[in-house]
Amino acid sequence: MDLDVTAARLGVPVDEVDRVHRLAGDLPSAPLPDRADAPAILDRLAVRPDDAAEIMAGWPDRDSPLWTPELRWLLDRSTALVGADLGGHGWLTPGPELPRDRGPAWRHFYVYAYLALTDVVRGYHRDHGIGDAVTWTTLADLGRNLAVDRRMNGEGWPVMQAWLSLHWRGAVYELGRLQHHRGDADLGLHIPESGPMTPEAVTASLDAARAFFPRHFPDEHYTHFSCGSWLLDPQLREYLPGDSNIIRFQDRFELKPYQEPEGIDCDVEVLRFVFRTLTTPLDQLPRRTVLQRAVIDHLKAGRHWQWRHGRFPM
Repeated sequence: MDLDVTAARLGVPVDEVDRVHRLAGDLPSAPLPDRADAPAILDRLAVRPDDAAEIMAGWPDRDSPLWTPELRWLLDRSTALVGADLGGHGWLTPGPELPRDRGPAWRHFYVYAYLALTDVVRGYHRDHGIGDAVTWTTLADLGRNLAVDRRMNGEGWPVMQAWLSLHWRGAVYELGRLQHHRGDADLGLHIPESGPMTPEAVTASLDAARAFFPRHFPDEHYTHFSCGSWLLDPQLREYLPGDSNIIRFQDRFELKPYQEPEGIDCDVEVLRFVFRTLTTPLDQLPRRTVLQRAVIDHLKAGRHWQWRHGRFPM
């Protein structure tokens, strides 16, 4: 295949096509579920009806004019790339960011890759004795992230498509209020958008993880929980009461000395998570909560938020 031509027709840099070509090689892919089964699977993945309708409208039927040969090649190789790292826990970008304004096949391209891998990761879970309840709760982060992307008018998905590769490789598990990320040494914590982060809910999730990972991954030995997040920025203490859920979450951690993070603009991440927008001017953002007012006032004062890392013993 001519990588330059493929990249041009996909509207992406050639080095990103070359990366998929090199990493996927001749590795086996995985087939999409039957179209007739897809609506029930999308429902299990908590995909909203409006997003599900678009996904079905762009379905890669054999005779679909929406799917060019280059797009079909990329779907096959991106699926192979992610599936080849089943059980891996590092960040993995499944493929290039596509021009999503070309229609539903392009807009939801990586959804199709994850749908193809759903049975693969379910099998991986079963092999580790993990029940369907945890599996579907974990994978339902797909629907949650699609809904966020819709709220953000398409600004969220480029980050989320790589994030979701963790779920479909068996690296992340949602146990109650928190998501737990397997690693080399620590068990990483992520905080999904799923309701209040009360101390009781956090403690229950940590207790669940303490039982879950020795049972299902007995060869992995974790001694600490860890987290990297703007939620751990000590500057939040200037604005939030000491008994707030965020501050009580911070209190669990011993923070590492601050270092400027590579590849993360924390001001952008705070706006992404607190307001779910990256383009609205500060003066037009809502000020309904203490946190929203804190974020706006801090930035308008010319200050910046920090991405901080911390850990505490299991």
